[in-house]
Amino acid sequence: MAIPIFSELYTQYYKSSFLFVKSYIRDDMASEDIVSESLISLWQTIKKETVEHPHGLLLKILKNNALNYLKHQDVKQAAMESISSKMIRDLDYRITTLEACDPEEIFSVEIDEIVEKTLASLPEQTRRVFEMSRYEHLSVKEIANELSMNPKSVEYHITKSLKILRIALKEYLPSFYLLFGL
Repeated sequence: MAIPIFSELYTQYYKSSFLFVKSYIRDDMASEDIVSESLISLWQTIKKETVEHPHGLLLKILKNNALNYLKHQDVKQAAMESISSKMIRDLDYRITTLEACDPEEIFSVEIDEIVEKTLASLPEQTRRVFEMSRYEHLSVKEIANELSMNPKSVEYHITKSLKILRIALKEYLPSFYLLFGL
C-alpha cells in the first residue's frame, strides 16, 4: 500500500473526525486542534509502519487526544474552583471584618488615652511638631517656618513621633492608620 499524502488523509477523515471530537469537547477551536494533531499523528505512523485499519487507529488517537484534553480541562476547572473558593472565603472574611468594625470603638476612650499618654511622654519639640502636623494640618514647610527649624528636622520629629505611636498602638494599627492618615 502506498503512503497517502497528508492532504488525502485530511480530506478523507477530517469532517467525521471533527464531528466525533466536537460531540465530546463542545469547543470548535479545541476540536479542530485535536483533529489536526490526530491526523498528523496518524500520517506519521503510516509513514513509519504498515497500518491495516487507518480509520480504527485514527479513532483510537482521536479518543486518547480528546480524553487528554478533557482531563486537562477537569484539572484546570478544579484549580479554578479552588482559587475561586479561596477568593470567596477571603471576601467573606473581609466583609465580616468590615461589618464588625465599629467606628465608635475606633475612637474609643482607650485609644485616646494611649495617644495622649504617648504624646505627653515625647520631648516637647517632637510633641509640638507632631501636633502641628496632624492636628493643625500644617505642612512641613509651615511648621519649619513657625518654629524656625530646618524642614529635615521637622520630618525627623514627625517620623520619630509616628514610630513611638505605632509601637504604643500596635494592637490598634488599623485605627492608628485611619486616625493619623498614614
